[in-house]
Amino acid sequence: MQFKEYPSYKNSGVEWLGDVPSDWEQKPIWSLFKRVKRTNQPDERLLSVYRDYGVIPKDSRDDNHNRASEDLTPYQLVRPNDLVINKMKAWQGSIAISEIQGIVSPAYYIYTPKKDYHSKYIHFLIRSAYYIQSYKNYSKGIRVNQWDLESESFIHINLLLPTINEQQKIVSFLDQETQKIDTLIAKQEKLIELLEEQRKSVISHAVTKGLDPNAPMKDSGVEWLGDVPSHWEVVKLRWITKGINTGGTPSIYLPTVDYDADYIDWFTPSDFKGDFHLRNSQKKVNPQAVVGNDLKIIPENSLLLIGIGATLGKVGYITDKASSNQQINYLLPNKNKAELIFLIYYLFACNQYVKNMASASTLAILNQQKMGDILVSLPNLPDQKKIVDFLEFENVKFNDLISKQQALIEKLKEYRASIISHAVTGKIDVRELVA
Repeated sequence: MQFKEYPSYKNSGVEWLGDVPSDWEQKPIWSLFKRVKRTNQPDERLLSVYRDYGVIPKDSRDDNHNRASEDLTPYQLVRPNDLVINKMKAWQGSIAISEIQGIVSPAYYIYTPKKDYHSKYIHFLIRSAYYIQSYKNYSKGIRVNQWDLESESFIHINLLLPTINEQQKIVSFLDQETQKIDTLIAKQEKLIELLEEQRKSVISHAVTKGLDPNAPMKDSGVEWLGDVPSHWEVVKLRWITKGINTGGTPSIYLPTVDYDADYIDWFTPSDFKGDFHLRNSQKKVNPQAVVGNDLKIIPENSLLLIGIGATLGKVGYITDKASSNQQINYLLPNKNKAELIFLIYYLFACNQYVKNMASASTLAILNQQKMGDILVSLPNLPDQKKIVDFLEFENVKFNDLISKQQALIEKLKEYRASIISHAVTGKIDVRELVA
């Protein structure tokens, strides 16, 4: 799509903003909003501010692991059209105009409008790349991930304000364009989801039925497993390992930014990403500095499995010695009976079965005893190696296809952000492009 510029521009007087349309006004945030702190509303729904989604109900996302306080009376009430900011993540884009009512953490900033304005236009404006970049200039802290936005500096940032009619045209244009882009992104995400399902199906078939479609089969005696190749065994996991243990939480640890060669990885569930190989942990520990038995050393080439919480059953492995917290179980396979990577693929494929093995309570827990009871359909070592080689080859193909879709999604998101930023700062004139 070809875009034209406005007929004339003026210097905004703000370095990061540059030139703006000549007839647009610039007004500081304090002239449109005032900060408020409404508390004692514990029965309202909990909200969060997301970089990609704006203000949404906290329970609408399963990736929000921040626990709310037991006492919600200090939480702040948000009303529709309020400006809501996560002050520690404003520099990442966690700022939005709310369309819904609820409560947020006491650490948030809430601003309520002092006069009428087009809320959707302001929403696009304050979340545009130019403005998000400016929040970095007004955020301070010791570490990057702990920067706080300073309220007194924030309220003096100038907002760009064309006429209300022009704001409406910009919003209409952005609504129609972002909807098109979001539809394309959703299609790519659905394709990735289908590829992941297909990957799991290929893995599941290989580790439970083998690679030979003509191999004679037998009843495994396990309902969910069904028939397995007749020369395979069905054994408990504990019989093919050198013991199953759980990690511990040491009293001394350091973030990854400050450590030397004496430190080893200390893994937590948040370190389990898409790749089975756990390469980097968020924290390190020094075994020499830990007193007592609160640090468990995990041998190299061990299998790790999350045994508690929402991500129970996620599996990974390490090639160097490490440690973990007590939410993670670990084992060292018996090399005479089982290949490490074969077990990784097997536990990945039967994730639902692993979850069903956990204790039935408010918080599902898979302890070492229950993990040891997991039934494994086990071929001989040469067949395990063939299956691993086949799946490693297939995984490369799946990863390549998924990476291409992810790259396309990132380009679409970049284009979306660019269109919004250029429209709300007057770098392009979209008034005649509204359908």
